[in-house]
Amino acid sequence: MLSPLNSKINSNLLGIDKAPQDTKVVVAMSGGVDSSVVAGLMKREGYQVIGITLQLYDYSQINKRPGTCCAGQDIYDAKRVSEKLDIDHYVLNFENKFKNEVIEKFADSYLKGETPIPCVSCNQTVKFRDLFDSAKNLNADALITGHYVKKIIDNGIGKMYQPKDLNRDQTYFLFTTTQDQLDYLHFPLGDLPKDETRNIAKKLDLAVASKPDSQDICFVPNGDYASVIAKLRPEAHQPGNIIDTSGNILGKHEGVINFTIGQRKGIKISGDIPYYVIKINAKKNEVVIGKKEQLEINKILIDNINYISNPLFDFNENIFVKVRSTGRLIEAKFDYDKKQVTFLKGELGVSPGQACVFYKPDLMGVRVLGGGWIKATE
Repeated sequence: MLSPLNSKINSNLLGIDKAPQDTKVVVAMSGGVDSSVVAGLMKREGYQVIGITLQLYDYSQINKRPGTCCAGQDIYDAKRVSEKLDIDHYVLNFENKFKNEVIEKFADSYLKGETPIPCVSCNQTVKFRDLFDSAKNLNADALITGHYVKKIIDNGIGKMYQPKDLNRDQTYFLFTTTQDQLDYLHFPLGDLPKDETRNIAKKLDLAVASKPDSQDICFVPNGDYASVIAKLRPEAHQPGNIIDTSGNILGKHEGVINFTIGQRKGIKISGDIPYYVIKINAKKNEVVIGKKEQLEINKILIDNINYISNPLFDFNENIFVKVRSTGRLIEAKFDYDKKQVTFLKGELGVSPGQACVFYKPDLMGVRVLGGGWIKATE
């Protein structure tokens, strides 16, 4: 954890038994204010800082606008900040990996009637796997990012916690982090509110101090998922039936990719009650709609689980889960053998393809225990 400008940091806070001037760190620089501040703080304290920015897709094919991430402007901004801080800066081309492991999977997931989270897949692959390996190849002692996540080293083991600024909490997107990765990673902004981060950027005289935050998925900057998927999968707009929960046909749709669980707007079916998307049956190419209360879910099955803890010890009592990035913490029970989560109270609008992330309060805060992908709901 790093502190604001009026405090000192040292390598011991990173769990490294070396002086800062002898400690080489790689900072993942997205071109935004958060990662730029992290690079500035590390440089100010005397670390050997290397900035790395990832080129993830063909920027000329993206309709760029303010509020997107990883656009061509971001590489330029990261380079300007690196020059200002007088640190080495490299751009790594991961376009092919990003396309195959993030964009293609995103499209396939929507075709299955799921609601994918490509930012998690990106962290799991090109960022915390390939960038991790690149930092190791540079003989760096640590990989530093601008995520709003708190890491606490307990008995030599890194543990992940929610940050001080819960409005910026990014732990949901990092549940696939392995223990080896977490021990190597550091998140300096975990104890800072966002407005303090921007104040530090201004004090460091960084040009990105007032740059807007990223709002959209980087390769879907206008929020139009369906158009992106249609380009990748031309068959995605196959028409089908919209039915109620009794199987009655109420209308037609132009592709299941236009719908997500819990959706209300855009269904274009009138009735005595507001209709919500209850289920998407991709195999039958059907969209099931119904009343809001029919969205309530009590149990979910998850797979591809990643544990950042001891599951047999930490799950022996009730835990809390999140089933969407902006959602609340939900008290639940977890059956380790069945890979089943049971909510103590029902939850609305849970969709396969989303993540279920495990949390548990302790004396140091709210710890992230890991998580998995939602396979089915009951």
